Amino acid sequence: MIIVPLILSLTVHEWAHAASAAYLGDDTAQREGRLTLDPTVHIDPLGTLLLPLLGIPFGWARPVPVNPARFRRDVPMRRGMVLTAAAGPFSNLVLAVVCSIVYGLWIRFGQPESLGGGASALLRTTILMNVALAVFNMLPVPPLDGSRVVDGLMPARWERAWQTYCQYGPWLLLFIIVAPQVLDVSILGWPLEQMGRVAWGLVGLIAGDASYASVD
Repeated sequence: MIIVPLILSLTVHEWAHAASAAYLGDDTAQREGRLTLDPTVHIDPLGTLLLPLLGIPFGWARPVPVNPARFRRDVPMRRGMVLTAAAGPFSNLVLAVVCSIVYGLWIRFGQPESLGGGASALLRTTILMNVALAVFNMLPVPPLDGSRVVDGLMPARWERAWQTYCQYGPWLLLFIIVAPQVLDVSILGWPLEQMGRVAWGLVGLIAGDASYASVD
């Protein structure tokens, strides 16, 4: 119930990075066979398989290579990096919306029971997982996508302070991951709850039944 939506979500995420880079003129990922929705080329043995199999609802895929020097001449490198970095989290939001629409339509035009417990749980897990991936990856913490977005938008006068902050990125990321387990502190609780409410609100709106617009 975790590994299937995780592989799907991470595959779409990495494909979006590769597709956006290719659109901007950088064919590095394409030449390495990464411009594909085939999950086998994106899987990281530890982050995509081992952690989910151990029951840890967290993971990652192999990073897609991007060479900003290969962007088209009309695409500034900093802007290109912002777009390619943001494409991954954005793709997860799109996938969450698509799954919400499918779930809502299934409820509206069929019988909720026809989904079956497993299929219903799979759709709900995929929605929540993609919302979580989008929020998590947009954190301005290196090496997450959000840090690359911030890096591309950072004014020159703040770059030195930003680079100093980036040196502590891995430790901050480790804290964000470990804190909920060790300190029982939900760092991302509020944004995840709000994004989840939007997703379930969409499900309820399409289903015509407000009782589905809730977060479990």
